[in-house]
Amino acid sequence: MTYLLAGDIGGTKTILRLVQADGGQLSTLSEAQYVSADFPDLVPMVQQFLQTAAPQTGGEVAPSRACFAIAGPVVNTTSQLTNLAWNLSSDRLTRELHLDQADLINDFEAIGYGVLGLERADLHELQNGHRDDTAPIAVIGAGTGLGQGYLVRQGDRYRVFPSEGGHADFAPRSELEFQLLKYLRDRHQITRVSAERVVSGQGIVSIYQFLRDRGVASESPDIADAITTWERQAGQPKTVDPAAVISQAAQAQRDDLCQQTMDLFIAAYGAEAGNLALKLLPYGGLYIAGGIAAKNLQLMVDGPFIAAFSDKGRVSGLLEEIPVAIVLNPQVGLIGAARYAAGL
Repeated sequence: MTYLLAGDIGGTKTILRLVQADGGQLSTLSEAQYVSADFPDLVPMVQQFLQTAAPQTGGEVAPSRACFAIAGPVVNTTSQLTNLAWNLSSDRLTRELHLDQADLINDFEAIGYGVLGLERADLHELQNGHRDDTAPIAVIGAGTGLGQGYLVRQGDRYRVFPSEGGHADFAPRSELEFQLLKYLRDRHQITRVSAERVVSGQGIVSIYQFLRDRGVASESPDIADAITTWERQAGQPKTVDPAAVISQAAQAQRDDLCQQTMDLFIAAYGAEAGNLALKLLPYGGLYIAGGIAAKNLQLMVDGPFIAAFSDKGRVSGLLEEIPVAIVLNPQVGLIGAARYAAGL
């Protein structure tokens, strides 16, 4: 019996999970969430977690391996968190936590490993397709940014490869999207627009501002107040999440401007997922992770995502064969960290 430690580390919160590994089966023994800024480093947080977990596990359990998913870059087994004064390294964590091995991986890489451990209930299928278990798997996820990655089978295992595809050029497909491209270039005084500027939380706000400024529909006072507050807080701590305000109004079908915003966003999301699929032909499945898709599930299902995904001219038929699913489980990264630690 082997005990493992998995962590999902972000600038705001950190989730730790103690896992028991029995062959290929993983079972959770204890889990806790912490405010990251309450601790000067990851080590004292883990120590507190293990002490707290002891009564739940019938005594103190010493994990042998750990994997921590980091919301930021991991370079040469080290990571300096962007929004947290933590400087982590695999060697130091291995030594100070008395482990055989501690690994740091990027959070989106962890999501890649995590999709391999999902149950049917963790997914909402958008397109059945025809799955080929020997083919690559693709993962895309819009949230704060736009993550992309892919998995390739190597023998009886998969290896996850990260990607910076979210920073590839935004490719307009209609006159309206061409106008959006010009709007973003002018507003931000930039010469190019990445896909991430459109397909992300900030992209939802940008699309709303674009449609608002074009006068496509009247602006509701409460939505206007939220957007104005957010715009006024540029460079300061935010007290409002305008992307959530816009998407919730669209889901409730109570604001035409917000509904048009989400339609345009979802179409751009589907088109970019289709671009990724064309480059990889992931007949092993394309998984849509990130918080936005799951939180806007009905809009994703009823909206233009799949139509835009497969709208690729004479090669559209290729994409109609790819299985596409939305990841509903918000802890997919934690699942991936546990699987990585277990060597699955």
